[in-house]
Amino acid sequence: MTSVQTHSAPSPVSSPERATNGSTVRAVASRLLSGAGGPFIGLVVLFVVLSILAPNFLTARNLINVVDQVTVLGILALGATAVIITGGIDLSVGAILALSTMVLGWLSHQGGMPLWVAMIACVAVGGLAGAVNGLGVTLAKLPPFIATLAMMSIARGLANLITDGQQITGYPEWFYLLSSERYLGFLSITTIGLVLLYVIGWAVLKYRAGGRAVYAVGGSPEVARLAGIRVKSVTMWVYVFAGAVAGLAAIVMASRLDSSQPSAGTGIELNVIAAVVIGGASLVGGVGRVTGTIVGVLIIGVLNNGLNLLGVSPFLQQITIGVVIAVAVSMDVLRRRQS
Repeated sequence: MTSVQTHSAPSPVSSPERATNGSTVRAVASRLLSGAGGPFIGLVVLFVVLSILAPNFLTARNLINVVDQVTVLGILALGATAVIITGGIDLSVGAILALSTMVLGWLSHQGGMPLWVAMIACVAVGGLAGAVNGLGVTLAKLPPFIATLAMMSIARGLANLITDGQQITGYPEWFYLLSSERYLGFLSITTIGLVLLYVIGWAVLKYRAGGRAVYAVGGSPEVARLAGIRVKSVTMWVYVFAGAVAGLAAIVMASRLDSSQPSAGTGIELNVIAAVVIGGASLVGGVGRVTGTIVGVLIIGVLNNGLNLLGVSPFLQQITIGVVIAVAVSMDVLRRRQS
């Protein structure tokens, strides 16, 4: 008598298992795209595409040029990161840069001051303008958009008033070499300064009580106040910091151009905000990382550089940056809805 053996077909994956697998995939994807992960993937893709379309893009000379081009933007974006984390916005950084660089030029050329003293005054003027922004937000209760928009107009007007709209040229050679002389073949003093600023900014926001207070204020000012955080003081110092680093950026720009120009920094505030938002910061506050801002700055710099190499019109470049900002903000909105 022969026995009949039956082989059962493999049972299909049950619904709970499929749900678990699906949630695992979504969790992994969310982890990869959260923080600076998503922007970094975008930067890698941008590198690959431009390497194919623009043969000169990956040359050492061009990459050094990209780093030089984003130095000023990177310094400004560091200050803007702190402001945006608190839930604020700063539209005046470009105008403060222009005012600071004109103060630098006037004090060192017409004022007869040593250049190093004028450099200190340059940063101080930037910090003072930032303090005015902070007072407008904390004491006058102005929306950050309005307070910094007013400062943008005031600072730009003062920058033109100092020399009646004329540029100041002719800095000492050592000052020009700060941004042009290379160490290890690719690093300048200004680039090294940018790296140090970001390391300090990252450490403060991540490990210091002051950095945690910045996040707390952006997350919920009322909860931060009840927790004993001096919300007005934190907000004030964040704007002072943003103004002071705009003064530092003014020194870098004057060194690169070997001149101080009242039109310096016109429109750069849009790229600054774009870099911070692309890096994962939320315009409603409480979210943002220095590492993300670095990636955002590089995306803006690489995109502009690549479009220039491809011969794309500057007007189309503005449209492209606008689209990138819209996409970045839309992704931020989607992230907040999902969370």
